[in-house]
Amino acid sequence: MQERPNQAHIPTATQGRPASTPPQQRPVRPVPPSQHPQRREAHPVPVSARALRQQQKQAALEERRREEDAKYVRVLTGIDRPFLVIVLALLAFGVIMGFSASYAYASFKYGDSLYFFKRYLLFAVIGLIGMFLCLYIPIRGIKMLTFPGYGLAVVLLLLVLIPGVGLSEGDAQRWLYIPGVGTFQPSELAKLAMIMMMAWYLSKFSEKITDNSPGGHPIIWGFGGSCCVFGLIAGLVALEHHISGTIIVAGIGVVMMFVGRVNMKYLFIAGGILAVAAVCLIAFSSYGGTRIEVWKMVLFDPHNIPKDIARDQAYQNLQGLYAIGSGGFFGVGLGNSFQKSGYVSQPQNDFIFSIICEELGFVGAAAVMLLFMGLAWRGYLIARNAPDLYSSLLVFGIVTQVTMQAILNIGVVTALIPNTGISLPFFSSGGTSLVILMVEMGIVLSISRYSYQKRS
Repeated sequence: MQERPNQAHIPTATQGRPASTPPQQRPVRPVPPSQHPQRREAHPVPVSARALRQQQKQAALEERRREEDAKYVRVLTGIDRPFLVIVLALLAFGVIMGFSASYAYASFKYGDSLYFFKRYLLFAVIGLIGMFLCLYIPIRGIKMLTFPGYGLAVVLLLLVLIPGVGLSEGDAQRWLYIPGVGTFQPSELAKLAMIMMMAWYLSKFSEKITDNSPGGHPIIWGFGGSCCVFGLIAGLVALEHHISGTIIVAGIGVVMMFVGRVNMKYLFIAGGILAVAAVCLIAFSSYGGTRIEVWKMVLFDPHNIPKDIARDQAYQNLQGLYAIGSGGFFGVGLGNSFQKSGYVSQPQNDFIFSIICEELGFVGAAAVMLLFMGLAWRGYLIARNAPDLYSSLLVFGIVTQVTMQAILNIGVVTALIPNTGISLPFFSSGGTSLVILMVEMGIVLSISRYSYQKRS
């Protein structure tokens, strides 16, 4: 058929070029069915019935937690006002009782009845400033201070043990001298640093700590790692002959392990090791054994204590009990204590609770204990509503420290436990402990701003 004469001829793109040869294709080797990725059968790892039950129990627990968490929403609110009011009430109560308990001893010792009151007031103001500064530090900023704080605490505890650097009083060597500031007790900072590090460790490795599968190692992550964190601090504090500090550090560590969901059998192991260590510490140290013997005399047979012991080792315990018994129900009145005038030695320190009982009676003593109970209640509520595991453990550890110290101090003053030199938070004279305590309260208040609340 002939082309039309008026039709234009349009060359194609391949016209005028040689046709390219098709590329050679590689032969495809067939994959055997047994090696095909979709048909390869996985060989299950044998799991014991006990491990399977634990996995099912853990899965059910996680499901319940997810369901419970779904009922709450994270909100940024104001600080916990009841907790702040309780802290300020304890601080004000401590300032008043610190002056009342110390002015007679300060006048005799330093010729200035306001000596301890002015120091307490100065450190209270510094502590308040530190508390309100920490109030606005976010949780991320607090977490960033964990490792530097822990490292600084270890270095300071080592410096205390160096002869000529650390200051000693009797058998104890617990203080450092800072020019222009005075004495500083590193064990107070070490408590906070240990709590922060324990909170970081238990939250960072929480999955490994609770992993009870055949391939998991909860004894290494839950028991071994936790004991290393608080055991280092407890060991260094024990070398200072600081029994009360060692007890508090170890006790807080074990309690935080419990809250951090470490297996119960490992907690019993840790408790047994601590009990053996405490017995060895008392058995192989002269000061520990003496305190136990004196305490047994005061508690079980106070009327037949030898005169030389009653005037020396048992003197503080007996005078404290005389002060408590003199107070009655309403006390002898604020400032009217008789035992603080040269009988209870250094009444502004560890035995200030006996002066409270003498001057304010049972009513004043009950008020102090109720304030500490309120502090613990609000603190644990803040820990329960904290936004993450780290902040929850941190608040729990701080509140446990304050509560434990208050219980042990009241137990010592009332002769329920041996005298270990534990101070009463907010009340006992001590600049380092008061400033760090107020910083801890600021951390708790800062975390209280970030909380979980139930959906409306």
